[in-house]
Amino acid sequence: MKDVVSRCPIEETMLVLSGRWPTLLLYYLKDGTKRFSELRRDNPTVSHRILALELRKLEDAGIVRRTAHPGYPLRVDYDLTAPGRKLVPLIDALGAWWVHTEDDRTGRSPISETNLDTAA
Repeated sequence: MKDVVSRCPIEETMLVLSGRWPTLLLYYLKDGTKRFSELRRDNPTVSHRILALELRKLEDAGIVRRTAHPGYPLRVDYDLTAPGRKLVPLIDALGAWWVHTEDDRTGRSPISETNLDTAA
């Protein structure tokens, strides 16, 4: 992971959560424990290597817990730790913000065409 420049909590958080995959992994883990193969199915365009690296990064940050079960074949589960579960409302809020600001971001008027006559 990159070095922190300012020791600002926002910078440290963004170092862990930046990129395409970390927040998506948290989103898919918010409903409970998942196996590596399930996370691959949820994110079909992520490579095996990148998924492993991102999960390791989240594990090192104390956000995700990796549990290896003995036996053959080795079974590994991933779930959110208590600090990881505290991120779920923030991720849900980001998704809600995206949906609720679509009209503003895309330049579409919030007034529908059917209400144009009454808006004038």
